[in-house]
Amino acid sequence: MSAASPSAADAGVHADAVQPIVWERTHLRLLDQRVLPTDVRYLDCRTADDVAAAIHGMAVRGAPAIGIAAAYGLVLALRADPGAMDAAFATLAASRPTAVNLRWALERMRRLWTQGADVDALEAEAVAIHEEDLAQNLRMGELGAALIAPGARLVTHCNTGALATGGHGTALGVIRTAHAQGKVAMVYNGETRPWLQGARLTAWELQQEGIPARLVADGAVAHLMTREKIDWVIVGADRIAANGDTANKIGTYALAVAARRHGVRFMVVAPSGTFDLDCPDGSQIPIEERTATELTEFRGQAVAPAGYDAFNPVFDVTPAELIDAIVCERGVIENPTPEAVRALLA
Repeated sequence: MSAASPSAADAGVHADAVQPIVWERTHLRLLDQRVLPTDVRYLDCRTADDVAAAIHGMAVRGAPAIGIAAAYGLVLALRADPGAMDAAFATLAASRPTAVNLRWALERMRRLWTQGADVDALEAEAVAIHEEDLAQNLRMGELGAALIAPGARLVTHCNTGALATGGHGTALGVIRTAHAQGKVAMVYNGETRPWLQGARLTAWELQQEGIPARLVADGAVAHLMTREKIDWVIVGADRIAANGDTANKIGTYALAVAARRHGVRFMVVAPSGTFDLDCPDGSQIPIEERTATELTEFRGQAVAPAGYDAFNPVFDVTPAELIDAIVCERGVIENPTPEAVRALLA
């Protein structure tokens, strides 16, 4: 896997200014989100192992983007070795276990392969997954924005924009659409520790779009809600259980609790592939934990005593009863229940 500047040969699916995933057929070009916003650098992934390393290492992140990258990673593996499906599938699936979009995309690709498709057909399927995600995001943007009244003040968490998806974004896509409709007075984006996706990535995207926004410390949002009228907290999802319980970036559950306490509505925005109907509730969602050094160090510099341990879950689960609306491309579930989830996805 090598670092390079983006080439003029753009095989991207869409024409957004922010293109985190560019398929070049011989390799996959990924915008390295670890170095944004100070540096714009692309990684050229030529093998499935390269793609898995980029996913696990957080160079590419966001559940939809992870699924898209993994689909292209399978194509790279099978072009090199038509017998590599099982090994490449396992390597890519293990790179981020909480994000259901990852396994959903891989299963879709493997199913086509077992039906006798060749590598060219799998490449077309990966491109279709990429294109479908963009179309879904645009649709979710419309549906979610319809729930927002003019003059809205919004809170969002982590990064759910074009950087995390095939384009436009999920939760941030709703905000982009609402802003285009003249509805957004202010967006408060949490910094999102420990990787600071909100401070580094969401702030960058909001600034690129000219959306009025202010950065807020994760721990200050509840206080913010006592000072200003916030209309919606809008977040993405990495997995949604059959009853509507939602796994998302760590800190989301705390936002939902604060929102309920202060009468703020809470919206989850995610494509239908994020639902896991085989998972009955949030207690069954696997929660990835990462190394303690992500908390005890910052860019290689110690911020805690040497050898100090840490509890570092990457995700938490927001119970369905704290969610006012789940928006996916198929429609909106208000006050989600198992019956409502099944009805929408039937």
